[in-house]
Amino acid sequence: MAGLLDIGLLNVNVSDKQILHDVSLSINTGEVHVLMGPNGAGKSTLGKVVIGDPAFQVTSGNIIFDNADITAMSPDKRAKLGLFMSFQNPPEIGGVSLSSFLRTAVELRRGERVKLWEFKKELREVMELLEMDMSYAERDLNVGFSGGEKKKSEILQMLMLKPKLAVLDETDSGLDVDAVRLVSKGIRHYIDTCGGSLLVITHSTRILESINVDRTHVLVNGNIVKTGSSELIDEINTNGFGEYSEV
Repeated sequence: MAGLLDIGLLNVNVSDKQILHDVSLSINTGEVHVLMGPNGAGKSTLGKVVIGDPAFQVTSGNIIFDNADITAMSPDKRAKLGLFMSFQNPPEIGGVSLSSFLRTAVELRRGERVKLWEFKKELREVMELLEMDMSYAERDLNVGFSGGEKKKSEILQMLMLKPKLAVLDETDSGLDVDAVRLVSKGIRHYIDTCGGSLLVITHSTRILESINVDRTHVLVNGNIVKTGSSELIDEINTNGFGEYSEV
Protein backbone atom coordinates (compact mmCIF):
# COMPACT_ATOMS: atom_id res chain seq x y z
CA MET A 1 0.00 0.00 0.00
CA ALA A 2 1.42 3.39 -1.04
CA GLY A 3 2.21 5.93 1.64
CA LEU A 4 1.21 9.58 1.69
CA LEU A 5 4.79 10.43 0.72
CA ASP A 6 6.99 7.97 -1.15
CA ILE A 7 10.53 8.98 -2.04
CA GLY A 8 12.23 6.43 -4.27
CA LEU A 9 16.00 6.19 -4.90
CA LEU A 10 16.36 9.96 -4.98
CA ASN A 11 19.64 11.48 -6.19
CA VAL A 12 20.06 15.24 -5.90
CA ASN A 13 22.72 17.69 -7.06
CA VAL A 14 23.50 21.29 -6.26
CA SER A 15 25.40 22.65 -9.25
CA ASP A 16 27.73 19.76 -10.06
CA LYS A 17 27.94 18.37 -6.52
CA GLN A 18 25.84 15.39 -5.51
CA ILE A 19 24.19 15.90 -2.11
CA LEU A 20 21.71 13.02 -1.78
CA HIS A 21 22.45 9.42 -2.79
CA ASP A 22 19.64 6.92 -3.52
CA VAL A 23 17.45 8.19 -0.67
CA SER A 24 14.22 6.24 -0.17
CA LEU A 25 11.60 7.11 2.43
CA SER A 26 7.89 6.44 2.94
CA ILE A 27 5.53 8.28 5.30
CA ASN A 28 1.93 7.21 5.86
CA THR A 29 -0.97 9.47 6.77
CA GLY A 30 -0.88 10.46 10.43
CA GLU A 31 2.69 9.31 11.01
CA VAL A 32 5.49 11.32 12.61
CA HIS A 33 8.93 10.67 11.15
CA VAL A 34 12.19 12.15 12.42
CA LEU A 35 15.24 12.77 10.23
CA MET A 36 18.46 13.11 12.21
CA GLY A 37 22.10 13.44 11.31
CA PRO A 38 25.21 15.57 11.80
CA ASN A 39 25.55 19.06 10.35
CA GLY A 40 25.99 18.99 6.57
CA ALA A 41 24.47 15.52 6.19
CA GLY A 42 21.83 16.70 3.71
CA LYS A 43 18.82 16.82 6.02
CA SER A 44 17.62 20.30 5.02
CA THR A 45 18.35 19.50 1.38
CA LEU A 46 15.91 16.58 1.50
CA GLY A 47 13.20 18.77 3.01
CA LYS A 48 13.68 21.48 0.39
CA VAL A 49 13.63 18.94 -2.43
CA VAL A 50 10.32 17.59 -1.15
CA ILE A 51 8.72 21.05 -1.35
CA GLY A 52 10.30 21.78 -4.74
CA ASP A 53 13.12 24.27 -4.09
CA PRO A 54 14.48 24.97 -7.62
CA ALA A 55 18.04 25.33 -6.29
CA PHE A 56 18.26 21.55 -6.12
CA GLN A 57 18.34 19.26 -9.17
CA VAL A 58 16.82 15.79 -9.00
CA THR A 59 19.03 13.70 -11.28
CA SER A 60 17.18 10.42 -10.75
CA GLY A 61 14.48 8.87 -8.59
CA ASN A 62 11.03 10.25 -7.85
CA ILE A 63 8.76 11.79 -5.23
CA ILE A 64 5.16 10.59 -5.03
CA PHE A 65 2.79 12.60 -2.82
CA ASP A 66 -0.82 11.56 -2.29
CA ASN A 67 -0.61 9.31 -5.38
CA ALA A 68 0.69 12.12 -7.60
CA ASP A 69 4.21 12.27 -9.04
CA ILE A 70 5.46 15.68 -7.89
CA THR A 71 9.12 15.22 -8.84
CA ALA A 72 8.97 17.99 -11.46
CA MET A 73 6.05 19.93 -9.96
CA SER A 74 6.40 23.61 -8.99
CA PRO A 75 6.41 24.58 -5.28
CA ASP A 76 3.06 26.39 -5.49
CA LYS A 77 1.33 23.34 -6.93
CA ARG A 78 2.86 21.14 -4.22
CA ALA A 79 1.58 23.54 -1.58
CA LYS A 80 -1.95 23.38 -3.03
CA LEU A 81 -1.77 19.57 -2.79
CA GLY A 82 -1.05 19.89 0.93
CA LEU A 83 2.71 20.16 1.44
CA PHE A 84 4.18 22.66 3.90
CA MET A 85 7.67 23.42 5.20
CA SER A 86 8.73 25.37 8.25
CA PHE A 87 12.17 26.83 7.61
CA GLN A 88 15.16 26.91 9.93
CA ASN A 89 15.64 30.61 9.13
CA PRO A 90 12.22 32.02 8.10
CA PRO A 91 12.56 34.90 5.59
CA GLU A 92 11.45 38.45 6.28
CA ILE A 93 9.02 39.90 3.72
CA GLY A 94 8.45 43.63 3.90
CA GLY A 95 5.26 45.25 2.67
CA VAL A 96 3.11 42.17 3.30
CA SER A 97 1.41 41.73 6.65
CA LEU A 98 1.31 38.34 8.32
CA SER A 99 -2.50 38.45 8.19
CA SER A 100 -2.66 39.28 4.46
CA PHE A 101 -0.07 36.65 3.62
CA LEU A 102 -1.96 34.01 5.57
CA ARG A 103 -5.38 34.85 4.12
CA THR A 104 -4.02 34.60 0.57
CA ALA A 105 -2.24 31.34 1.37
CA VAL A 106 -5.33 29.84 3.01
CA GLU A 107 -7.52 30.76 0.01
CA LEU A 108 -5.02 29.22 -2.40
CA ARG A 109 -4.83 26.09 -0.27
CA ARG A 110 -8.63 25.73 -0.07
CA GLY A 111 -9.28 26.86 -3.63
CA GLU A 112 -12.00 29.30 -2.58
CA ARG A 113 -12.55 32.71 -1.05
CA VAL A 114 -12.61 32.86 2.73
CA LYS A 115 -14.93 35.29 4.49
CA LEU A 116 -12.91 37.90 6.36
CA TRP A 117 -14.73 37.47 9.66
CA GLU A 118 -14.28 33.69 9.55
CA PHE A 119 -10.58 34.07 8.76
CA LYS A 120 -10.03 36.59 11.57
CA LYS A 121 -11.86 34.38 14.07
CA GLU A 122 -9.74 31.35 13.18
CA LEU A 123 -6.55 33.42 13.16
CA ARG A 124 -7.28 34.81 16.62
CA GLU A 125 -7.93 31.34 18.03
CA VAL A 126 -4.66 29.95 16.69
CA MET A 127 -2.64 32.98 17.78
CA GLU A 128 -4.07 32.67 21.27
CA LEU A 129 -3.07 29.00 21.31
CA LEU A 130 0.51 30.02 20.50
CA GLU A 131 0.35 32.97 22.92
CA MET A 132 1.08 35.43 20.12
CA ASP A 133 0.05 39.07 20.51
CA MET A 134 -2.61 39.91 17.90
CA SER A 135 -0.60 42.98 16.87
CA TYR A 136 1.79 40.63 15.06
CA ALA A 137 -0.98 39.86 12.56
CA GLU A 138 -0.73 43.36 11.08
CA ARG A 139 3.06 43.56 11.10
CA ASP A 140 5.13 42.84 8.00
CA LEU A 141 5.81 39.10 7.72
CA ASN A 142 8.64 38.23 10.14
CA VAL A 143 10.13 41.75 9.90
CA GLY A 144 11.54 42.65 13.31
CA PHE A 145 10.30 39.39 14.81
CA SER A 146 12.53 37.71 17.37
CA GLY A 147 13.80 34.21 16.59
CA GLY A 148 11.08 32.71 18.76
CA GLU A 149 8.33 34.82 17.17
CA LYS A 150 9.49 33.80 13.69
CA LYS A 151 9.27 30.13 14.62
CA LYS A 152 5.81 30.63 16.14
CA SER A 153 4.80 32.46 12.95
CA GLU A 154 5.80 29.34 10.98
CA ILE A 155 3.74 27.09 13.25
CA LEU A 156 0.85 29.55 12.95
CA GLN A 157 1.01 29.17 9.17
CA MET A 158 1.00 25.39 9.48
CA LEU A 159 -2.06 25.41 11.74
CA MET A 160 -3.96 27.79 9.46
CA LEU A 161 -3.10 25.92 6.25
CA LYS A 162 -3.73 22.43 7.68
CA PRO A 163 -1.37 20.63 5.28
CA LYS A 164 -1.45 16.88 4.71
CA LEU A 165 2.30 16.76 5.36
CA ALA A 166 4.42 19.31 7.22
CA VAL A 167 8.20 19.30 7.01
CA LEU A 168 9.72 21.01 10.06
CA ASP A 169 13.35 22.00 9.52
CA GLU A 170 15.24 22.61 12.78
CA THR A 171 12.15 24.30 14.23
CA ASP A 172 13.62 24.27 17.77
CA SER A 173 16.97 25.74 16.69
CA GLY A 174 17.93 28.73 18.83
CA LEU A 175 14.77 28.67 20.94
CA ASP A 176 14.63 29.03 24.71
CA VAL A 177 12.68 26.63 26.91
CA ASP A 178 9.44 28.65 26.85
CA ALA A 179 9.51 29.04 23.05
CA VAL A 180 10.13 25.31 22.59
CA ARG A 181 7.14 24.62 24.85
CA LEU A 182 4.83 26.79 22.75
CA VAL A 183 6.09 25.46 19.43
CA SER A 184 5.66 21.90 20.71
CA LYS A 185 2.12 22.80 21.80
CA GLY A 186 1.36 23.97 18.28
CA ILE A 187 2.79 20.81 16.75
CA ARG A 188 0.72 18.61 19.06
CA HIS A 189 -2.37 20.63 18.12
CA TYR A 190 -1.64 20.00 14.44
CA ILE A 191 -1.30 16.27 15.07
CA ASP A 192 -4.46 16.10 17.16
CA THR A 193 -6.75 18.28 15.05
CA CYS A 194 -5.48 18.05 11.46
CA GLY A 195 -4.57 14.37 11.32
CA GLY A 196 -1.64 15.21 9.07
CA SER A 197 1.82 13.74 8.86
CA LEU A 198 5.12 15.20 10.00
CA LEU A 199 8.73 14.96 8.88
CA VAL A 200 10.77 16.56 11.66
CA ILE A 201 14.33 17.43 10.64
CA THR A 202 16.58 17.95 13.64
CA HIS A 203 19.89 17.22 15.31
CA SER A 204 18.43 18.12 18.70
CA THR A 205 15.63 16.27 20.47
CA ARG A 206 14.02 18.88 22.71
CA ILE A 207 11.05 19.34 20.41
CA LEU A 208 10.46 15.57 20.29
CA GLU A 209 9.96 15.10 24.02
CA SER A 210 6.18 15.56 23.87
CA ILE A 211 5.59 13.97 20.44
CA ASN A 212 4.98 10.31 19.65
CA VAL A 213 7.47 9.36 16.93
CA ASP A 214 6.69 6.49 14.57
CA ARG A 215 9.97 6.19 12.65
CA THR A 216 13.45 7.64 12.94
CA HIS A 217 15.90 7.94 10.06
CA VAL A 218 19.62 8.69 10.26
CA LEU A 219 21.10 10.60 7.32
CA VAL A 220 24.88 10.76 6.97
CA ASN A 221 26.76 12.09 3.95
CA GLY A 222 23.59 12.14 1.89
CA ASN A 223 22.66 8.53 2.63
CA ILE A 224 20.00 7.14 4.95
CA VAL A 225 22.19 4.73 6.90
CA LYS A 226 19.66 3.51 9.46
CA THR A 227 15.91 3.53 10.09
CA GLY A 228 14.26 2.47 13.33
CA SER A 229 11.66 3.26 15.95
CA SER A 230 11.69 6.16 18.41
CA GLU A 231 14.22 4.19 20.45
CA LEU A 232 16.81 5.14 17.84
CA ILE A 233 16.56 8.74 19.11
CA ASP A 234 17.72 7.66 22.59
CA GLU A 235 20.51 5.61 21.03
CA ILE A 236 21.78 8.64 19.13
CA ASN A 237 21.50 10.87 22.18
CA THR A 238 23.72 8.41 24.04
CA ASN A 239 26.22 7.46 21.34
CA GLY A 240 26.04 10.26 18.78
CA PHE A 241 26.49 9.74 15.03
CA GLY A 242 30.07 8.49 15.16
CA GLU A 243 29.26 4.83 14.49
CA TYR A 244 27.51 5.78 11.25
CA SER A 245 30.30 7.95 9.82
CA GLU A 246 31.99 5.04 8.11
CA VAL A 247 28.79 3.38 6.84
